[in-house]
Amino acid sequence: MEVINARCCGLDVHKKTVVACVMTPAGRETRTFRTMTKDLLALADWLVECRVTHVAMESSGVFWKPIYNLLEGLDLTLLVVNARHIKAVPGRKTDVKDTQWIADLLRHGLLRSSYIPDRSQRELREVVRYRRNLVRERSRVVTRLQQVLEGANIKLSSVATDVVDVSGRAMLEALARGSEDPQAMAALAKGRMRPKRPELEEALRGMMGSHQRMLIQSQLRHMDFLHQEIVQLDEVVVERMDPFEEAIQVADAIPGVGPRTAQEILAETGPDMISFPTARHLSSWAHVCPGNNESAGKLKSGATGRGNPWLRSALVEAAHKPRPRPMAPTWPPSTTSWQRGEDTNVPFSLWPTPSSSPSTLCSVMAPPIAIWATITSTNATSKRPFGGRYTASSASATRSPFTQLDPYCRTNDILMPIGAVGTHALSALWSRRTRIGVAFEALDGG
Repeated sequence: MEVINARCCGLDVHKKTVVACVMTPAGRETRTFRTMTKDLLALADWLVECRVTHVAMESSGVFWKPIYNLLEGLDLTLLVVNARHIKAVPGRKTDVKDTQWIADLLRHGLLRSSYIPDRSQRELREVVRYRRNLVRERSRVVTRLQQVLEGANIKLSSVATDVVDVSGRAMLEALARGSEDPQAMAALAKGRMRPKRPELEEALRGMMGSHQRMLIQSQLRHMDFLHQEIVQLDEVVVERMDPFEEAIQVADAIPGVGPRTAQEILAETGPDMISFPTARHLSSWAHVCPGNNESAGKLKSGATGRGNPWLRSALVEAAHKPRPRPMAPTWPPSTTSWQRGEDTNVPFSLWPTPSSSPSTLCSVMAPPIAIWATITSTNATSKRPFGGRYTASSASATRSPFTQLDPYCRTNDILMPIGAVGTHALSALWSRRTRIGVAFEALDGG
């Protein structure tokens, strides 16, 4: 095979050791280093001495990160490769053979690097992801708190939507202090909870033990601690994302995407879309679009892969947020109203004209990115894409004007702006379960 990279190195990374194989025109050499900083510096010196130009390693958990950070400052082309893409033939597996296999693939240009942003973007990712974990932990604490209340037969969650809002927090603190008067605790209700005082009196009548009061006090303190940590992280994120303020404001204008969701999206993708040629590339990288699984002319399960779980969760959360305006009762809209933007909850500027392209629908998003929603309809029983391939001329496709945007798209590849229709409308239209994913598209102009 043709040699693409004459001087390259393959790394088999582990927790305590890293095995390196350097391939040059003079031959092949393999060495093993420890993962301490001193040893990694020795590895870097050896690569420079061998005049290596390309280095490839598996994305093994988090163990590749310190090596990547150290080698990033050198004049090297670094590739972090998905381990599934470079799996060798089973049998006779050793660390030396693995690193030699990686180096051999790299030498012939058969490896495709994963998307690794620059150092500042990676640091921002760590902060935003840690904040996301704290938010999830706070939600788990609320769940455990509700379990304690259920154990004491306190049905506060049956009356109040949020048991830790201002009214619910005051009642919980009263319970933790030992109050046993339901009327006094129900009188703590504020705002829209006041008309529910009779129901609250019934819900707050239970059998609270001393250990349950202690657990409620502990969980309330835990929630306060998490809230303080999240507030501090919010300040750090805002400071680090100050250069992206314009992009955040543009993303925040999209229905369902708030400031925090916009921060999470930009932290994962970065503000520069140069790494993703089209929206399809980005949606494929995020794994929020149907997969391809076709054999012998038959379409099999096209389930989405795992992708980036942090980006995926942010997009799904944004897609399921309530819209600011209700759906119109008429569906589908007429061709004239579709072009004028009537009978919908989408601004007039987003609606296409007969000569418009899919990019026109993204006019709400100024450069560098635009967010699209991919509506993926799947069979509720078999969980497989239904109906095969649909074109704009087929009867099923013409039921929705979204398929008119791309004559080659399938029913489960319909692209539309977030907020164009609600999931309940599509469920009624298709009588199918609807899954929502989100894709992005880089725009060259305004």
